Amino acid sequence: MRHSIFEGSAAAIVTPMDEYGNLDYEAMGRLLDRIMDGGTDAVVVNGTTGESATLDDREKLSVMEYVIRHVDGRIPVIAGTGSNCTEHAVKLSREAEKLGADGLLQVTPYYNKASQEGLVRHFTEVGDHVGIPILLYNVPSRTGVDIRPETYKILSEHPNIRGTKEASGNMTALARTAALCGDGFDIYSGNDDQTLPIMALGGKGVISVLANIMPGQTHDMCRLFLDGKLKESREMQLKLLDIMEALFWDVNPIPVKAALSIMGVCSDSCRLPLTPMGRKQKERLAAVMRRYGICG
Repeated sequence: MRHSIFEGSAAAIVTPMDEYGNLDYEAMGRLLDRIMDGGTDAVVVNGTTGESATLDDREKLSVMEYVIRHVDGRIPVIAGTGSNCTEHAVKLSREAEKLGADGLLQVTPYYNKASQEGLVRHFTEVGDHVGIPILLYNVPSRTGVDIRPETYKILSEHPNIRGTKEASGNMTALARTAALCGDGFDIYSGNDDQTLPIMALGGKGVISVLANIMPGQTHDMCRLFLDGKLKESREMQLKLLDIMEALFWDVNPIPVKAALSIMGVCSDSCRLPLTPMGRKQKERLAAVMRRYGICG
């Protein structure tokens, strides 16, 4: 019997930085305390929202180590260790396991655009070299490659590959994946606004950007669904739609960092080529946040 890494909402956390682009661990601690106090079910570090593309390996491992120590076993920590170089992905994954990560997030190899056979061999190689659960991450809008349902079926048979974060937006393909892989392969929404549709197809929850600023509400929306309170969960999904959309007015994580800066949690600084949200757009975001009672 294979157990899920988590059910509900996992916060895909930002990586706080100061105005010079240095990692801000004090702000990271504030963010982690806030999302755990809010009831988030897991935390994902060094994902897209964490600007992993601009962190070097030393920084990635340092951030993982800090988060793992700060969380101290209270909720699962899932570390982003993906790469478009299989050898590099294996190396990072083994280091994350040594640091005490509870699971790994493995994005599809980007830019070089592997074939479906290449995806199977790439993820299998990573899975063969670690002893902790792996979630795949399918986000073709960023990587240029899509995991097909039949490929998911093959990968689901690996003992360490437990599920996927699905951000393709293709509900037909997702339904086919769920049908082929069955209950032993966990599916999580990679888009906040598709959480309930994916859970309705058997998904276990969401890996969420929104949970950085509204951890309690994101958790509650998933928990209601898992508890069979579908009407209440649907009402929450629809109620939160405006703030979910606002967090994607610009490239993630620009808007969520802007929101966290408005809340006083961390700076809105990003690493180039990402830049902070413009003043007028930030004012629009603050207006939406006030409607939800997130800021004054």
